[in-house]
Amino acid sequence: MSHSAVIVTGQGFQDHDVVFTYYRLLEEGWHVDIATKNGDATIGKYGVPLPMDKTARPLIAYEDLAVEMYDAVILTGGHEAPDRVRQVRGVLDFVAGMAEAGKVVAGLCHGPWIMVSAGVLRGRKACAYIGLRDDVVNAGAEVVESDVVVDGNIITCSYYGYMGTFMRAVFETAQKIAEKDGS
Repeated sequence: MSHSAVIVTGQGFQDHDVVFTYYRLLEEGWHVDIATKNGDATIGKYGVPLPMDKTARPLIAYEDLAVEMYDAVILTGGHEAPDRVRQVRGVLDFVAGMAEAGKVVAGLCHGPWIMVSAGVLRGRKACAYIGLRDDVVNAGAEVVESDVVVDGNIITCSYYGYMGTFMRAVFETAQKIAEKDGS
């Protein structure tokens, strides 16, 4: 079965996060969209452009996000991008809708800031980048010292150095959900 994911990001994204997650999803045969404000091209904090290469699909706008289109949403870090993204009500509604539908909601480094604002961490176990820990606690999550935490369909990763483990958790969780749903 083919899976689909969307990476939601914005200006000043953490380049490592977007590059690694994007190409790992493609490597596993997933359909991948990247959503930015108005679907506009943007650049990461270290200069990586979106779209990343000439084979990449066009970026999509936040307004085009729809829960029924994806199996997973990946929320990447970089201080600036998640702070900008979490100010967009439509994105927060989309992330909350993904969580409520039992689909994978995965955030790494500062990406869980968006999860905090979407209200999907209350009562969940999560890990957090040190600078984000208080926000995750204040959002009602139990913070666990770990590289990656999976709590049902919610996945958190504390630092981009653990992206290999993070992406394995995304693939395993999506597979479990698909098997449970019989698809």
